[in-house]
Amino acid sequence: MKRPLKSFALCVLFVMLAGGCAMVGPDYQVPTASVQDDWLEYEDSSLETAPVSPEWWKAAFNDPILDRLVNTALAQNLSLRSAGLRVLQTRQQLAIAMGNQYPQQQQISGQAQSRSGNKSKSYETYDMGFNLSWEADVWGRFRRQIESATAALEASVGSYDGIMVSLIAEVAQTYLLIRTTQQRFAVAEDNLKLQQKSLQITTAKFEGGEVSVLDVEQARTLYYNTQASLASLELSLQQFKNSLAILLGQPPHDMRTILGPVQPIPTIKPAVAVGMPQNLIRRRPDIRTAERQLAAQSAQIGFAVSDLYPQFSIGGSISTSVSTARGFQNFGDLFTEKTTGRGLFGAFQWNIFQYGRLKNNIRLQDAIFQQLLEDYRQTVLQAQGEVENAIVAFFKSQQQQVSLQSATSAARRAVNVATVQYQEGDVTFNTVINTLRTLAAQQDELAAIQGTITTNLVGLYKSLGGGWEVRSPDPLDLIDAKTRQEMLERTDYWNKTFERE
Repeated sequence: MKRPLKSFALCVLFVMLAGGCAMVGPDYQVPTASVQDDWLEYEDSSLETAPVSPEWWKAAFNDPILDRLVNTALAQNLSLRSAGLRVLQTRQQLAIAMGNQYPQQQQISGQAQSRSGNKSKSYETYDMGFNLSWEADVWGRFRRQIESATAALEASVGSYDGIMVSLIAEVAQTYLLIRTTQQRFAVAEDNLKLQQKSLQITTAKFEGGEVSVLDVEQARTLYYNTQASLASLELSLQQFKNSLAILLGQPPHDMRTILGPVQPIPTIKPAVAVGMPQNLIRRRPDIRTAERQLAAQSAQIGFAVSDLYPQFSIGGSISTSVSTARGFQNFGDLFTEKTTGRGLFGAFQWNIFQYGRLKNNIRLQDAIFQQLLEDYRQTVLQAQGEVENAIVAFFKSQQQQVSLQSATSAARRAVNVATVQYQEGDVTFNTVINTLRTLAAQQDELAAIQGTITTNLVGLYKSLGGGWEVRSPDPLDLIDAKTRQEMLERTDYWNKTFERE
């Protein structure tokens, strides 16, 4: 018995030492990507290269209502909860990959039988056994799986961050669209009052025989068209509120309690901090996700290469069996020295006749890696393009606002002059109605551009990838308490996972 044990011990020692060998396949290196040194508008004094504030919505708008909306969305949004559960799934996949390092096959079996022998004599047979088998990680096969699963977990966290960034931006943009629509509605109501006054003037002049009924009908047409636009704005306003409720993880309902009274569009500073282009690679969640997916695929190449090499296993078994047919055995003898047997083995498996298939799989995994590498580089380029577009949109919309403010002031003066001249009979009503239409259009466009500036600023911060930094670094914290409770009520296997240290 000593010689088999000695041989088995040497086998175990060899396999353990071999398990420390270098892993086969390429080792991952973080790829390089083309990144500009400066932004195209870097000479603009309003463009600051200071780091982006993690809670940019607070610094940019200073609006307590918006702050509460963002906090509510982060706590209740269902898409974000779903992303958190995907992180939990990849975390469990990593745990499975780590478990593959340990004995892969363990089996306890038992059997009891009652049989009839000659002359109707019955007897019992009892068997029990325990088998264990362990494949050593000689070529880094399981370590590559852990490497891939770790990168996949980090990629899922990056995807969660991306959804979080988009959610914050959508909440902010929807809220700002609500305030913009409310301001456009107020502007339309003001113009409706001006047009009603104009209608009263034309009616009085018509009744006095100074003008024809044409002037009255033209005034009525403009008045009722503006009144119709109010209904259209109310429709848009309600749709924005419904969208905001869904972002908050709630069904559409009366939002007046949450939004409070009508307020003007939040004012913002003309300057904006955007950091440097090189910071995008660390801050943009989609870039981090693409890079981590690349790392996960790199490990899959090594795993495929390991299939070319033999797989070494060691194991053992213990079994015991008794049968009362022998006359001198019974169930109590099941674990005695005479009825118990032991076995030890060392083995290897080598797919030497499948090299074509295995090599093609290596090529497949490498081709997938190369595709993901190009996707990563494209993601970096796309990110820079999005930021550049957002920067120019933000600054140019501010320039539009300046021009529209001047145009609106001129349109208001034109209405005042035309109204006075019409009352004095110096101009026709066509002049008045044209100036009223122009004023209404200019004021609505001015209100719209004021809202566009704020939503462009949100788009800029979204393209910069900020906002995810406020989350907890612990992946388990991405699962809210209500979801945890639902999962615990369904199965108690989550107890150790969700318990806090």
